[in-house]
Amino acid sequence: MTLQAITFDLDDTLWDNRGVMARTETGHYAWLDAALDAWLARRGDTHLGRFAERFPLAAYQTSRRRLAERYPLRRGDFSWLRERALVELLEAFGLPRSAAWLWAAATMARFHALRLEVSPHPEVEPLLAELGGRYRLGAITNGNLAVHRLALHRHFRVTIAAGEIQAPKPDARPFLAALARLATPPSRALHVGDSWQEDVLPALRLGMHAAWIAADTPHAGDLPAGVFRLQHVRELPALVQRLEGPG
Repeated sequence: MTLQAITFDLDDTLWDNRGVMARTETGHYAWLDAALDAWLARRGDTHLGRFAERFPLAAYQTSRRRLAERYPLRRGDFSWLRERALVELLEAFGLPRSAAWLWAAATMARFHALRLEVSPHPEVEPLLAELGGRYRLGAITNGNLAVHRLALHRHFRVTIAAGEIQAPKPDARPFLAALARLATPPSRALHVGDSWQEDVLPALRLGMHAAWIAADTPHAGDLPAGVFRLQHVRELPALVQRLEGPG
């Protein structure tokens, strides 16, 4: 076969995201609690108490889930859900709506700064540089990482934030949007990702090939034609070479 384009999932494909999200989740909420408490103390508004004591992290998480149920089209737009949940909690805490929006925006800025503290696998940068010289590269993510602020963003001709276009994977639309912008038919494209449901299956349904990054995930039976299981993204160049064949 002749490949023209390769699209990538990001979180847990190009880096380990579990620690990043744990630190980001607790970190931006703790920042809000401390910064808001200091601001209220300067204003003499200590009667409101501590925000995180009245609304612990679990309340914030519950609020996001309820918002996702109320606004199903927004269920994958995690930044929208977070900011809206923060506004609602801050208003319930006692802030006027204008102040609630300002503090929510500041907290989301902190969230996005922490969210950027990813450490791509050491093989990723040279891998993208090498593949980018021969193929059109794209990224398709359900995450709310500000990819354009990462150094590796320069390797991608297109980046699709699926949740922000209200079509989170496994919806076919982010894949179709990427393929259209990469001017590549599905049969000439390979998608690389760690999720069977969100990466492999939608790519396969469109007629793309799929590299499934699954070191420990069990799978019964043989893989469907066009799906290739890898232990780590570092194995991708060898797979691409094998798909392209000799010469």
